Amino acid sequence: MNSETYIDLCFVKVACVNFSSEIDKLLSDLFKGSRLNWYLDEKSIDGLDIVVAEVKGMSGWESEEETIEFIENHADDRLWKYLHGYQIYVYSAKRGCNTCGTH
Repeated sequence: MNSETYIDLCFVKVACVNFSSEIDKLLSDLFKGSRLNWYLDEKSIDGLDIVVAEVKGMSGWESEEETIEFIENHADDRLWKYLHGYQIYVYSAKRGCNTCGTH
């Protein structure tokens, strides 16, 4: 069963060329074959490049823990090197969204 999935990832690296392209490639490899899409917002501050990735779509994960486990098992080492923060929300069809009181 598919779940609505929202992932925010914050990546930081010493200023370089095409950091957002590198992050896009890492995410493409990580989420290959999934129904997730992302938007990248890149900023340069004090000699650092910062890329915030807003990932959303449908996934087979039923919880935030499952999502983290997938990322831990499939992400390229560079993703871990650059990752400085994340936020994950998974709204499983089995759990419901807790807005209508049915689950």
